[in-house]
Amino acid sequence: MLELFSSMTIFIIIITVIVSITAFQNKELFYKFSFSPYSVIHQKQWYRTFSHALIHADWVHLLINMFVLYSFGKADEHYFQSEFGNRYLFYYFLLYAGAVFFSVLVSLVKHKNDYNYNSVGASGAVSAVIFSCILFNPWSGVYLMFIPIEIPGFIFGIFYLIYSVYMAKKGKDNIGHDAHFAGAIFGFIFPVILNPNLFLTFINQIIYFL
Repeated sequence: MLELFSSMTIFIIIITVIVSITAFQNKELFYKFSFSPYSVIHQKQWYRTFSHALIHADWVHLLINMFVLYSFGKADEHYFQSEFGNRYLFYYFLLYAGAVFFSVLVSLVKHKNDYNYNSVGASGAVSAVIFSCILFNPWSGVYLMFIPIEIPGFIFGIFYLIYSVYMAKKGKDNIGHDAHFAGAIFGFIFPVILNPNLFLTFINQIIYFL
């Protein structure tokens, strides 16, 4: 119970899992919470720019997002605590919530008149948490799923952004690559806005170990 109140990551995961599981059984809630650019623009349902992150398409989608969030989120909270002291939970929440909103802005513009477009999931915010970790510790190893090879975080980040842009242009799957890219950029930039010296530290860490 104490960890629930001391870890924003755990709190976010619990709320997301509860709402997602509820939405699996309640289609009305699922569609009400999904991100619909048409509904946001034409019906002023701005809450959808945040609520979509609380629901997921299926169990696999939910479990992958929450596993990655837990894996990186606890480390990111530690970095935020070391950098921002007793304000870290507030700033970490702003990172996550801000990424939820920022990650859908491209889709909001692209699909504002598309009545049939809907998306769900916390992938954009999870990408932000990953890239925030990369900013604080660019040499920290990242393992790709099903490939037991550790890749330095900043190298993984470069390929992640390139892949997201490539897949977003192809647009042949049902994955929100625009959201992944935007969330990643937000996650890297947000801590730098709070403390611009973090970017110099990031560069120095890369150079030092080269």
